[in-house]
Amino acid sequence: MTTTYAVLSEGLCKRYGEVHALRGLDLAVPEGSVCAVLGPNGAGKTTAVRVLTTLVAPDAGSALVAGHDVVRDPAGVRSRIAVTGQYASVDGDLTGAENLRLFARLLRVPRSRAGELLEEFGLTEAAGRPARTYSGGMRRRLDLAASLLARPAVLFLDEPTTGLDPRSRNGIWDAVRGLASQGTTVVLTTQYLEEADQLADDIVLVEDGRAAHRGTPAELKALIGGWAEVVVAGPGPLDAAAAVLDRLTGNAPVLDAERRTVGALITDPTLTLPRIVRELDAAGVPVVDASLRPPTLDEVFLRLTGRTEAAA
Repeated sequence: MTTTYAVLSEGLCKRYGEVHALRGLDLAVPEGSVCAVLGPNGAGKTTAVRVLTTLVAPDAGSALVAGHDVVRDPAGVRSRIAVTGQYASVDGDLTGAENLRLFARLLRVPRSRAGELLEEFGLTEAAGRPARTYSGGMRRRLDLAASLLARPAVLFLDEPTTGLDPRSRNGIWDAVRGLASQGTTVVLTTQYLEEADQLADDIVLVEDGRAAHRGTPAELKALIGGWAEVVVAGPGPLDAAAAVLDRLTGNAPVLDAERRTVGALITDPTLTLPRIVRELDAAGVPVVDASLRPPTLDEVFLRLTGRTEAAA
């Protein structure tokens, strides 16, 4: 089966003075999928999105978005995409319905589309209230609804759940999943690695302006092996437990004094949990609990980039 790509870039380069923001970035995002673009500060994610959304032109390379060239046909790209930024762009003095009707008029789509989206995003009851009275989650849903008025082929989402409570975050996640199931391609940048784990079909980890690693969440986790975590009886034995894990795994342990845990990556498939427990016991470390599990995306990010968090 031939894969059709909604976003396809080859060798994208962009330079600002002495700063090389992009150094040959390749992306391939299949239609109807959710792709999370992750990376540390300064990796080139924001510049990549600005190029793909025609806000800046690349110095070299090529990119097609929804079948249109970002340099030769930027108007065609803009007619097929929507961009939702980190902060809601709705007018707080207008009601939810008025916001969507205004955007519908600007985009020249039927006003009935506004009513459809209010219902789809659970905003019908609040449609007559000023948007400034909405909760953070409701404003984000309204902002997302506005982005979908023209039924874009590709939706670029920047930090869609920043500052939201878990319930509101789950609501946005459900909305994104629904969009993908209906055929919309979503390109997501986020600082919440759990969000990427929950939503993304594929993840691209960008470093120094290049796609350093790519794959499904499971494939990226498999790159670094497993994770051993030990809970000790009090903060005193943490250093002793760390020394044992350091020796057994050959990887720098991560200590959490508040949770009284020590964790380390396991790249040796022959290292078992019983052996770890025996070595801890021999070292006199009082163990409350011990476990082996797949790594989280946070731990993958730490291992592959040497950073503790992602930034969009």
